[in-house]
Amino acid sequence: MTDSIAIAISGGIDSLVSAYLIKKQGVDAFAIHFLTGYEKPDSPGREALKAHCQQLALPLVVVDLKTSFRSLVVDYFSNAYHSGETPNPCLVCNPLIKFGVLFEKARELGARNLATGHYARVAKNRQGRYQLFKGLDPHKDQSYFLARLTQEQLARACFPLGRWTKLETKALAEEKGLRPITRQESQDVCFIHGTSYADFLAQTGRLDSKPGEIVDTTGRVVGAHNGLHQFTVGQRRGINCPASQAYYVVRIDIRNNRLVVGFREDLSTDRCRVRDINWIAEMPRGPVAVATRIRYRHRAVASVVTPVGDAAAVVRFDLPQDAVTPGQGAVFYRGDEVLGGGWIER
Repeated sequence: MTDSIAIAISGGIDSLVSAYLIKKQGVDAFAIHFLTGYEKPDSPGREALKAHCQQLALPLVVVDLKTSFRSLVVDYFSNAYHSGETPNPCLVCNPLIKFGVLFEKARELGARNLATGHYARVAKNRQGRYQLFKGLDPHKDQSYFLARLTQEQLARACFPLGRWTKLETKALAEEKGLRPITRQESQDVCFIHGTSYADFLAQTGRLDSKPGEIVDTTGRVVGAHNGLHQFTVGQRRGINCPASQAYYVVRIDIRNNRLVVGFREDLSTDRCRVRDINWIAEMPRGPVAVATRIRYRHRAVASVVTPVGDAAAVVRFDLPQDAVTPGQGAVFYRGDEVLGGGWIER
């Protein structure tokens, strides 16, 4: 398998069609599947995955990444809630697990590239710099989750579905008789099944549910909470405090163990600060007009990013945005190109 392409296989249709497209190129390839230790009880086993790969005559390698996944992704998830932030584990998993630990395992087996089923595109410009672009299907574009890949990782990344729509992917699978094992779309948080985030965090034993006060934006006590990890900025459900209109979570005050709530208009802000930015394009030397996406399901909005040092920036939105949430990723776009992304600060 020297100088091969490793194809990350999950059992779903996207990775299966990606594998088909790679094989169609006539290159040497093998499938690689990693174990997280948090699989669903009905997740496909090794034999089912092997049969899955036999559809394309692909050898399968299964690697155990349980320890790495727990320390790099699950611990990050728990620690973010502990610090009053709302984590985004996919933004961590892609650079640290899939294109980090997993690719290193694949490289040991002779792989020079790693292909995944992400709907995104990568290209090399005339200056030799790798660029990341949105997938052509606006409903499936996953470039947001790849914004923290480094130049070295992008150089080894293959996204066969970047120019495909989901409908085209399904049609090809049907035409070629490719049968995925799992038919459900992957979740945003793949390691939590059949329980709430709050219950999962409680089960880890790393978070204590400390009761505290719920206060409004003036500091007036309006109720009580049973643990700040149960809330995120912009949340409406679960506050259970009577008022003239619905309360929303405005801020999580970890220091004083207080949940700060307000009305819808209190959620809006025209700016935020972003830290630990991974610049895929060259870092701008001054203010630059971009479109900023502040969470995956958010439509990127016009804004101006002003760098502060090498890895931080102030983002000023042309129009105020609701629920700008600490801990979530802020990803910057110029047209379809991903310029970079970092973490929204409290």
